[in-house]
Order: sequence, then structure tokens, then C-alpha cells
Amino acid sequence: MAIYHVGNGIGAVNVAALLLLVLASAPGATAGWQTLAPGMDLRVLIADKSSSTSDAWITVLRIDPHLWELEFMGVGRTGGAFGRTAREWCQSQGFTAAINAGMFGADFKTHLGYLEFRDHVYSSRVNSYQSVAAFDPKPGRDVPPFRIFDLDAPGVTMKRILKDYSSAVQNMRLIKRPGRNVWSQQDRQWSEAALGEDKAGRILFICCRSPFSMRELNYELLKSDIGLVAAQHLEGGPEVQLYLHVGKVEQELIGSFETCFNEDDDNVVAWPIPSVLGVRPKPSAPSKASRRQGPKKR
Repeated sequence: MAIYHVGNGIGAVNVAALLLLVLASAPGATAGWQTLAPGMDLRVLIADKSSSTSDAWITVLRIDPHLWELEFMGVGRTGGAFGRTAREWCQSQGFTAAINAGMFGADFKTHLGYLEFRDHVYSSRVNSYQSVAAFDPKPGRDVPPFRIFDLDAPGVTMKRILKDYSSAVQNMRLIKRPGRNVWSQQDRQWSEAALGEDKAGRILFICCRSPFSMRELNYELLKSDIGLVAAQHLEGGPEVQLYLHVGKVEQELIGSFETCFNEDDDNVVAWPIPSVLGVRPKPSAPSKASRRQGPKKR
């Protein structure tokens, strides 16, 4: 469910704005990206393969990590007992955009896989997931501001990653560097939230409400011209969320379908989630890249 606001009326659906985004990604389009702020662009891809329950649109938010700061936020940091929707996390923390941080345990709190944010460990278990998103380079380290690593690549270990970066989020891998689809075909399908990296080292927040198998979704992403080189799975089904509010554009995307769990396209309510990856302008970024000022932290 996408909500685009060009005014202040919460809940209003601006069909024209959505249509412009979709048409910009149609065959023959010059670029397909809508610039929302310096270093932040939005794109809607139209999948070749039709979906079984809904439209075949894939939304991609492209973020320059030199201008935008990536941050982990969740109940493990706030001390709260309950999660919030991506919209609520943005409003309470002053994020411009946020997406699921990854899958979580039965306690509705603990991240599945290793998670360290600015040298504080929130989940210490390194599991079998082969993808690690690293950011916040340590002082004096000549490394990219954002990088998705494959733990099975030669010379790559969690220990080595953490020598260079203060933040690392381990999740299930979708696409292996430099753009290899590692999923075999399966019958299971779901709405998807994913984190990607493109050839220029930019962060990609990827959200697709339409249910696809992960091999099919990877194929659609890799055949597009977004330059995807690596990606990790964040969440699937009705818990999928992507929210952004920058300038006069507001968008809220939520998932629905998941095989063997919620096999319909009827979900229209964002579920509370325990953690997100959010972005805010870096202090040195241009002031025009302003974010919505939400209510104070609860």
C-alpha cells in the first residue's frame, strides 16, 4: 500500500504522483529516478513477471552514504517493551526514511544474527547467514562508508569487518557480490523488504509488496539498471515496511502475502516491528535534505 502526500492531508492517496513514478520506470524512460533530496532518489521498477496477488511494482530508495547517516534503532536501544511501525520509528527518532532491520526472535526483540551498532553489541551470535552490512567506518580506516560483505568470500570474517567498522548487521543473503543470484527456485513466495548496495556504493532500501519467490525477485532486480551488486533479506510478509517523508513526498509501503502464514493481499495496517534501519541527513549534508520533524521520543 503506497501513500504519496503532496500536501498535509494524512491518508490522502495522490494517484498522479504514484503514476508519474511508475511511468518514469517504464521502457524508454530517460532515468527513472525521482530526486527527493540531495543524495536521495526514488524509483519504482515494474517486474516482467506478474504477481499472483497484486501489482508487480518494486520500490527502490537510493541513498548516498556520504550525505546520509544510516542508523540502527530498536527496542534494544530505547528500552521499550513494544515495537513501533516504521512510520512511528521515523517520527520518534527524526528519521527521513526507515525499513525493517532484519528478522527477530520469539522475544520480539533480539535480532537473528550478529548486530553491532556504534560499538555496542545488541546480538552477539554469528549464525549461518552469509551477508553483513557494515557502516560507520572507524577513525583512520580508509574504507567505504557503507558496504555489504559476503562472509564466505576469501579473507572476509566478522572479526575483520569489525576492525574497520563500528556497525554491522548480519542478515540472510539475497545477492552475492558482484551481482550473483544465490537462491534456487522454490514454491514459497512473500512480500519483501531488502537492503542493497549498488555499484557506486550507495544504500538501497528495497520494498516489494507483490509476492515473489526470492529467485524471481533477485532476477528482476539484477536485470534492471539500478546497478545492484549485493543485497540481504530483511523481512517478509505482512511485517514488511518502508516509510519515508521528505519534503512534500510521503510514502508508506507495507507487505501482506507470505506462503504458509498470510496467503492474501488484504493487509492494510502496518504492524509494530522491534527494529529498523533509518536514515537522517549527515550534519554536513545540505539543509534542503530536510526530514519531517516528528514528535519527541516517547
